[in-house]
Amino acid sequence: MDFFVEQNPFIFLILTVILGGGAAFMAGRNLAMTWKSPWSLFVYMLIFTCGVRFLHFALFQNELFSLQYYISHGLIIEAMAFLGYRLTLARQMVDKYPFAYERTSLLSWRAKP
Repeated sequence: MDFFVEQNPFIFLILTVILGGGAAFMAGRNLAMTWKSPWSLFVYMLIFTCGVRFLHFALFQNELFSLQYYISHGLIIEAMAFLGYRLTLARQMVDKYPFAYERTSLLSWRAKP
C-alpha cells in the first residue's frame, strides 16, 4: 500500500480513486463514443495523471515530481479510463451492429457465426 499512498490513505482514496478515477472513467466513455483509438486514451490519461498529481501537491503539499507516485496513480487512472472505454465500446458494437456482433462478456464481443 506504501507504493500508492504518500501520507493519508483517505486523501488518496478520495482524490485519486474516486475523483480522478471517476473523471478518467467518463473520459474513457467519451473517447469510445467518438470511436477514438485506445492509444489516444493512453496519452490523454498520462496528461490527466499530471493534473491529479498537481492537485495532490497544491491541496495537500505532497511531492509534485515523484516518479513512484506518478506511476502508481497513473496505473489507477489508466485502468479506470480503459474500463469505461471497453464498457462503452462493447455496448456500442452490439447495439449498432446487432446483425454482426454479440456480447460475450461485459467488456467484449464477438462476431456472430
